[in-house]
Amino acid sequence: MRQMAAPTGQPPRPGAAVATDRRKGGSLPRPFAFTRPKSYGAIDLGTNNCRLLIARPQDGELVVIDAFSRIVRLGEGLHGSGRISAAAIDRAVAALAVCADKLRRRHVALSRAVATEACRRASNCDELVDRVRRETGIVLDVISAAEEARLAVLGCHNLMEPGDGPALIFDIGGGSTELMQVEVNGHDVAIHDWVSVPWGVVSLTEHAATTTDELSARRASYAQMREVTRSAFAAFAGRAQRFAGQPLRLLGTSGTVTTLASVFLDLPRYDRRAVDGLIVPTKSMRDISHRLAEASLADRAEIACIGRERADLVVAGCAILESIIDLWPAARVGVADRGIREGILRTLAVQGRDVPVTRREHRR
Repeated sequence: MRQMAAPTGQPPRPGAAVATDRRKGGSLPRPFAFTRPKSYGAIDLGTNNCRLLIARPQDGELVVIDAFSRIVRLGEGLHGSGRISAAAIDRAVAALAVCADKLRRRHVALSRAVATEACRRASNCDELVDRVRRETGIVLDVISAAEEARLAVLGCHNLMEPGDGPALIFDIGGGSTELMQVEVNGHDVAIHDWVSVPWGVVSLTEHAATTTDELSARRASYAQMREVTRSAFAAFAGRAQRFAGQPLRLLGTSGTVTTLASVFLDLPRYDRRAVDGLIVPTKSMRDISHRLAEASLADRAEIACIGRERADLVVAGCAILESIIDLWPAARVGVADRGIREGILRTLAVQGRDVPVTRREHRR
């Protein structure tokens, strides 16, 4: 948890109300005391995206007042080299400079910036962390996979479909995927079992890259992705067998599930209000995954809610999602456009008490 001092207040504008200090003969005007509501900031520097949320408490909940998201592809080339490239560091620093400016402008009192799988794996992570601190003032906290899973659960568990059946939350990232078997009771949540595997949309895409964009090559690549993720989840899948035959509940937080939900709704552009909290039949998720896996890169790029920035990565997300559905065959998939950042905000604002992040004043 990192403390950030808010900028000092500006002098009162001409004509502003003043109070008189009678102890000094009434000769020195002073401004009335003004207390600015505390704001909190959360930054998630992932393998593919850099995201920021800023929120303030209001009426018993945290209201999001500003946000920022940019694809930085921090993990590009990491799978082969073991290092974050100079170009990726440049992109991350530029995005975090925008975040730092927003934190200052919003007078954020307390913030935390976390980095995940790409930084955990990169041999030159310290180079990135040092440069970010030097050029933006942001102190990156490279968190463990366990902390990543905990924050994701805290941020989205209140969107779990109601019911008594066993519940699984998954987070498909750029460099890793986390599965968390949880028990949700109102605002409380407990993680009973979890796993993190080093396969996300970036790392898996690079691992199973194709040399051509022919249909046969796309099918072979997708089959390889499915096999890799099936093997990675094998131990967790074995433990999940104890829930066989029970009414399972499933909730996903990631760009993959929100993108597929947008395709399911046939949205002309991404709309968080339509996607966050949506419940999609599992069969529909599988059908969309198969369709995208067989489509050419150009065809995927033409789909409004995918576009060129996600067209090459979405197939890996589909493969991971299908492997999750294989081991946790719920009838429906819940969709959350919230996760690590919301988890950070809750822990910053209430130090362990439950305050849900449910409302936003901005529109992205």
